[in-house]
Amino acid sequence: MSVIVQDSGFVAEDFTGEWLDLPSDTDPSTLAQFSGVASIRIDFPAFSDGRGFTLAKLLRLAGFKGRLRANGHVIADQYAMARRSGFDEVSISDDLAARQPADQWLARADWQAHDYQARLRAAAKTSE
Repeated sequence: MSVIVQDSGFVAEDFTGEWLDLPSDTDPSTLAQFSGVASIRIDFPAFSDGRGFTLAKLLRLAGFKGRLRANGHVIADQYAMARRSGFDEVSISDDLAARQPADQWLARADWQAHDYQARLRAAAKTSE
C-alpha cells in the first residue's frame, strides 16, 4: 500500500485513472511527447536521487497540465522541493509514513512562502 501526501497532509487515494510511469532515468529530451497525457507518476528509487525533480520541472515547462505524482522514496524534507518543481502530490510507502507522520509533511506544506528567493527578497527589504 501507499500513502498520498498533499498540502493538506495524508489523504485517501482518489485517482481511478491510469498512470504513465516514468523512471527517474527518463531521457529529458523525450518529455515533450508526454504533454498531452492526463497523469504521470515519476519514480524516486532513493531519496538521494533528485532526477525526478528535474523531470517534473521540465514536464511543466513543456506544457504538461495533468496530474503529476512523485512516487517512492521522497522524504518530508523534500516535500517543498517536490511541489516547487511541479508535483501535485507525493506517494510514499506505509513504512515511510509511519517513520515520518503527517505533521512532518504538514510542516513543509507552506512551500510557496518559504522558498530561498522569497527569503532573499524579504531580507533585502529589511536591509533597505
